[in-house]
Amino acid sequence: MLDRKKKIAVLDLYNGIPNQGLRCIREILDKFSARADYQFFDVRTKNEIPDTSYDIYISSGGPGNPLEGNGIWDKKYYSLIDQLWEHNANGNYPKKYVFFICHSYQMVCHHFGLGEITKRKSPSFGVLPIHKTKHGKADALFSKLPDPFFAVDSRDWQLIQPRLKVFEEKGAKILALEKIRTHVEYERAIMAVRFSDEFVGVQFHPEAEPVSMEAHFAKPENEEKVVATYGKRKYDNMMTHIRDTDNLESTYNSIIPGFIDNAIKKIGLSKQLS
Repeated sequence: MLDRKKKIAVLDLYNGIPNQGLRCIREILDKFSARADYQFFDVRTKNEIPDTSYDIYISSGGPGNPLEGNGIWDKKYYSLIDQLWEHNANGNYPKKYVFFICHSYQMVCHHFGLGEITKRKSPSFGVLPIHKTKHGKADALFSKLPDPFFAVDSRDWQLIQPRLKVFEEKGAKILALEKIRTHVEYERAIMAVRFSDEFVGVQFHPEAEPVSMEAHFAKPENEEKVVATYGKRKYDNMMTHIRDTDNLESTYNSIIPGFIDNAIKKIGLSKQLS
């Protein structure tokens, strides 16, 4: 008998703001259409939260302060995360797999008490190098990427000052750090964390696909918005890196697809053994 298609829930935290992230996530998920079905949930605008019946959860980026909510959607969001974590911790099978991006990553790092979520002195924006730690070099999702690898980085907030005791208690590992900046004294942000075998989060945007991203930001109206917000230099640097498609393609092809593929395989294996 054929194994059933897996169920994927996408938690949209963009708060109704137009973005490229959700489109890119959808394009990745469409590649798994023979093995999984997916559904989007508008978390912040409509207070939509999936139940725990899904196999895989992809939690998106989004705007604003990750430490703030409206007292409704954020409580429901954290409740879901706690239920999925407890499901796994209690030895239930199949496990629940969750991937956190940017805003979601900041939220869950704060929720788990892994370090300080602070606002940057100035926003980070562009295609930037990210350095793997020793744990990142050994991690299945990152091991095949160059060091450093490149990814779209867009953040006003970041995780710093890791509480290593909490990391140890949870079994969490730091997988990547931001670029080395010898000309400033600021602490390097933590760019990726493996919370457990099933939970992974990244500060950057691995869903960014270079060809469509170049087309999007090359439009005059989008160029104007970026230049007005971040300046012409950052815009030009970003476009240079996007046009060098090797910078982003390996990240795009490796991280989220690798996470989904691994989850589907492990869920299928656990059902065969049960």
